[in-house]
Amino acid sequence: MEDSRVSGEEHLQNPRRNGSGTVSRIRLENFMCHSSLQIELGECVNFITGQNGSGKSAILTALCVAFGSRARGTQRATTLKDFIKTGCSYALVVVEMKNQGDDAFKSEIYGDVIIIERRITESSSTTIDVENPCVIMSQDKSREFLHSGNDKDKFKFFFKATLLQQVSELLQSIRGQLDAANAIVDELESSIRPIVKELNDLQVKIKNMEHVEEISQQVQQLKKKLAWAWVYDVDKKIQEHAVRLEKLKERIPTCQAKIDHQMVKVNELKDCLHDKKIQIASMMEKTSEVRRMKDELQHDLSLATRERLELEEEYNRRSNLVQKLVHRVRSLDQQVHDIREQHVRNTQADNWEIEERIKKLQEEFDAANLNFQRLKEEEHILSEKLSMTLNVIKEICLEIDENESKYRDISSHIRDLQRHRSNKVTAFGGERVINLLRVIERHHRRFIRPPIGPIGAHVTLVNDDMWALAIEHAIGRWLNAFIVTDHKDSLLLRGCAKEANYGNLQIIIYDFTRPKLNIPNHMLPHTNHPNALSLLRVDNPTVMNVLVDMGSAERQVLARDYEIGKSIAFDQRISNLKEVYTIEGYRMFSRGSVETVLPPNKRIRTGRLCSSIDDQINCLEKDASKAQEFVQQSKGRKRNVDESHRELQENLRSIKKQRMDAERNVMSKQLKLRDAKNSYAAEASFDPEPKVDELCQEILKVQEEMQEKNVSLEKLQLRIKEAEVKANKVKLSFENICESANGDIDAFEEAERELMLIEDHLRSAETEKAHYEGIMDKKVLPDIRVAEKAYEDLQLDRQESYKKASIICPEDEIKALGGCAESTPEQLSAQLTRLRQRLEHERQRYEESIDDLREMYERKERKIKRKQETYKAFREKLSACQKALDLRWSKFQRNATLLKRQLTWQFNGHLRKKGISGQIKVNYEDKTLSVEVKMPQDASNDTVRDTRGLSGGERSFSTLCFALALHEMTEAPFRAMDEFDVFMDAVSRKISLDTLVDFAVAQGSQWIFITPHDISMVKPGERIKKQQMAAPRA
Repeated sequence: MEDSRVSGEEHLQNPRRNGSGTVSRIRLENFMCHSSLQIELGECVNFITGQNGSGKSAILTALCVAFGSRARGTQRATTLKDFIKTGCSYALVVVEMKNQGDDAFKSEIYGDVIIIERRITESSSTTIDVENPCVIMSQDKSREFLHSGNDKDKFKFFFKATLLQQVSELLQSIRGQLDAANAIVDELESSIRPIVKELNDLQVKIKNMEHVEEISQQVQQLKKKLAWAWVYDVDKKIQEHAVRLEKLKERIPTCQAKIDHQMVKVNELKDCLHDKKIQIASMMEKTSEVRRMKDELQHDLSLATRERLELEEEYNRRSNLVQKLVHRVRSLDQQVHDIREQHVRNTQADNWEIEERIKKLQEEFDAANLNFQRLKEEEHILSEKLSMTLNVIKEICLEIDENESKYRDISSHIRDLQRHRSNKVTAFGGERVINLLRVIERHHRRFIRPPIGPIGAHVTLVNDDMWALAIEHAIGRWLNAFIVTDHKDSLLLRGCAKEANYGNLQIIIYDFTRPKLNIPNHMLPHTNHPNALSLLRVDNPTVMNVLVDMGSAERQVLARDYEIGKSIAFDQRISNLKEVYTIEGYRMFSRGSVETVLPPNKRIRTGRLCSSIDDQINCLEKDASKAQEFVQQSKGRKRNVDESHRELQENLRSIKKQRMDAERNVMSKQLKLRDAKNSYAAEASFDPEPKVDELCQEILKVQEEMQEKNVSLEKLQLRIKEAEVKANKVKLSFENICESANGDIDAFEEAERELMLIEDHLRSAETEKAHYEGIMDKKVLPDIRVAEKAYEDLQLDRQESYKKASIICPEDEIKALGGCAESTPEQLSAQLTRLRQRLEHERQRYEESIDDLREMYERKERKIKRKQETYKAFREKLSACQKALDLRWSKFQRNATLLKRQLTWQFNGHLRKKGISGQIKVNYEDKTLSVEVKMPQDASNDTVRDTRGLSGGERSFSTLCFALALHEMTEAPFRAMDEFDVFMDAVSRKISLDTLVDFAVAQGSQWIFITPHDISMVKPGERIKKQQMAAPRA
């Protein structure tokens, strides 16, 4: 029974004949009702009969126990020790099986007989359940099958009897084990993914390091190119200087030719000048006497003319003086006449007329003064109105500036919030904190513990945003700060901030290993109002500890308005209270007897901790719109007030002009009145006679002076006539001499002009010659000497540069690299500097050497490769197992379908022996089995679909046919049926026994039939063995 399996029709055509696996002997001791029993079994058909209670079924139970079945599987006991006979301490089951023929199992080891012995004691607890396919048609199972109307129960019986259930469960178990194995392999593969990621990171790092080596190689190549670039640059300069030197040397002949040309010209001019001087010297001898006389006469003429002019000027001056004296006499006579006439008029005028005039002038002055005071008052009123208008304009301008500033602040706040909406971190430091976080990321390996910050990025408000301004005033100074674990990390973070251009970064040193603080209630402020810590959600325990230890957030109480805040801070005297903050941002605290209230900080902006940034942006946009609208309204008011201001200025200018005119009128009237009064007073006391005498004496003096001047004028006029006569005589003599010597003088003057022209040409030629000689001495030759010196220096530089470049690398290597003619040394030097800086920067990023990284990479790669190969082999084996399982499952389903068809054929074939036909329908999806039986035509025309509708004998026979059909479909070394005929009548039993014997003999395997009935009707034969059990004791 160790190798029972589902088979097809091939087994029926080739029955077993060698007896391998058949039971030859069973021996029982103290097992169930048997004290000692030994029974021999034949190779083919065995009948065991006996009365009820004689222990027939115990033989089959012993077989099941011997082959490893559990006690519950026999349906006769719950534990193995229940099989021990009452009063005994053990039970023994010994089964001998033949092991001969082609199907023998390791006959060279076990021999021809395999003995299976199982000993059961009271203390035995070990059971072996090998799921041996031992199927026994017992009386209970027969009764259950016959009386069952449930198709699912019939299917279970069929499924288990055909071993399909065992195969299905085995395949399902294998599938589950494969799934578990796949899960294990998945877990193993996932366990190496971090190592694979680390390996990939190492590979990226190695590539970066290789890139660094490439940069280093580029640096070396650039050094070589730069060395030879200096050589090539010097060569280029040498060529340029050689060309320039040739050009400079070519200037020498040109310049010398010009110098020679000027030299010839100078010599010619000198010869011409010498000839002309000789000519002039001879002419001078001829004209010198005439010229002397001419000069003397010309000098005398000049003296005479000057004397005449001086005398005429003196005459004119004295004539003017005489005229002035005449006018002076006339003026004095007129004054005398006027004084006398005025005195006559004054003495004749009446005093009342003067008084009336003074009175009239007084009235005009009073009216003008009154008008002036009125205009002055109006001017003062307009000035005050103008000043008030200016104040209103200033106030409106201040309002406009404030609201425009408010609009700009709100717009800036909106832009900040929009930036914060995309990245919350920017709310706590702007772009600087983003740059700082990138620098920290680059240097994160250098930190003992990565810094935490900014603090605001780890803090959010619990409820709505109503308390945002109060929280901002309470803990706002800590939100931009970063937290580090020790002083070393603080210095490193300060360096990172400097690199990110983040000045004045607030750094807090705090121990990261400290657990989250648990604040007892007695240390909190005893109030119903919230504190700052209770409204915050902090995702990091270290941040919370800092807010508590350094910010005292748990002791900062928040109030809804100013009055409630004052009551909490100053009136209630709450313990553990540090500060009170209102929704508006007021800060209140008391230190001893001093009570302090600080106004809100207008520079603090809310929204950094708000949960709904969009709502706040909408509110701020509304505020900005209101501020802009207010600015427009204020500008309209300002335009109106400006118009009024201009009108007031026009009125003020008009009034001011009228006031100045009135003031001048008043001053004029006042002066007239004063003159009138002074004139009246002067006239009353005036006597003109003394003044007239003085004027007459002055007239006499002037007349005497006039007579003296007239006499001197007459003398001057005589002298002028004499000088004029003398001048005319000299002029006449001069003209005569000039006419006589006019031709010689003209020739002499012409010669002098030619001499001067020759001298000018000579000086110009000498200047040109000196110029070209200066160019030759000061420019051409020095430039050539400088160029030659520079050329020699370049030659020396070239030799030195070539020597240095040859030390660095040979010139052929530079040519192999493509040369360096395209770039100048300066460009190569700048490129080399950039590459060096980049190389230094890259080397600072990686502290390990590339050889260490490659060694580490190879080591890890070997390790991970072994694991990957192992896991790949596991996966391939599992895939092969999965394919084999799928193949077995498809074969299982095909065999199940074949068994379903074969079962119906076999069942119908056995029913025909009694003239009955039937059909078995098996549904594997619904797990149902239905039996249909059709009785003979003379008995019934109906098809019975339920075995319970048959008679007892028909039902038993149908069940037997069903069992035989199942037997034909299974392969086993022996088969057993227990009390299979319990419900059959004599005829059905006879047909059934004949059917069973014929089937067993044809089948060829070992059969064990147990029945309490008489089997004498069974025909005896050599392959049929009958045994009678002893009657049970009373």
